[in-house]
Amino acid sequence: MADVKLTIAGRPYDVHCADGEEAQLIQLASVVDEKVRTMPGGTEIRQMLFAALMLADEVQEARGKVEKSEPQSDSLRAAIALAESREAAARDELRAAVAREQAALKELEAARHSAPTTAASATPSNNRALLQIADRIEALAAKVEQIP
Repeated sequence: MADVKLTIAGRPYDVHCADGEEAQLIQLASVVDEKVRTMPGGTEIRQMLFAALMLADEVQEARGKVEKSEPQSDSLRAAIALAESREAAARDELRAAVAREQAALKELEAARHSAPTTAASATPSNNRALLQIADRIEALAAKVEQIP
């Protein structure tokens, strides 16, 4: 136990507190002393009473503000969680689309290699289809890379 000497409204008070709490107790006493000194006239007890009432009012106002802000914090957390889940779903969807496009490209390449090579075969249209698929794959890959 520690002993602390406090002065409130010009009067000394000896107070016991747990070791390590002395600095906070002195700081709190200075807040009370400041409130008491703002009270006009009256007895010391009356000044202390009004100071205590004013401090209690400040505490109650602060608690009210905290209670009002807590629901907003919960709403923010819910909105962030929803956005993160939507982002993850979009990322998964893009990856699946890239995989489908890559599979389609492989099928076209396999079909091109297995098809007989003749002048009558639609090589230009196959090449055009391959280029379109390659462009889509690159666009999807760019989108995937942009996702954090």
